[in-house]
Amino acid sequence: MGRMIRNRPIGRRGSGPVGAAVALAAGLVTGGCEFERLDSNGSPMADEGPDLAEQVASLLDLQAAAWNAGDLEGFMSAYSPSPTTTYIGSTGLIEGYDGIRERYAPGFAEGAARDSLRFEGLRVREVDERVGVATARYVLEREGTVTSTGPFTLVLLNVEGAWLIVHDQSAEDGGG
Repeated sequence: MGRMIRNRPIGRRGSGPVGAAVALAAGLVTGGCEFERLDSNGSPMADEGPDLAEQVASLLDLQAAAWNAGDLEGFMSAYSPSPTTTYIGSTGLIEGYDGIRERYAPGFAEGAARDSLRFEGLRVREVDERVGVATARYVLEREGTVTSTGPFTLVLLNVEGAWLIVHDQSAEDGGG
């Protein structure tokens, strides 16, 4: 069992296709960041390709870019399309992929105001080879002003080689 920690901003400011492209390109580049995978004894493990932290960071980069581009389907592609996928937020428990999609859909309607999304302070740990847990902070911003922020926890499941969110618990706390 490995412990992986990654702390860096995920997603970028900006909107529109150019902002999304820059966010995607910038998020996939790891320049200056160090990743270390440790075994249960705290010893470094051999590099076997992208680790869970890198894969989750890429997933969230893509999710933020889709949000900022107004692409609901792209944003939702991070979630497992299962009726057992869950979300807990200020309105309580939402069960199922379709329910989560319904929760977000109004913000993606044509003409809807949607603030720019980024993620900060991502920490990821592997529970086992099929289950991972991620914590971070989401930040929504409009014209340089933070409009909403808070911590979240994701439970991810490796489904046929792809890490997908099966549980998302988000809270708004106004902190930064």
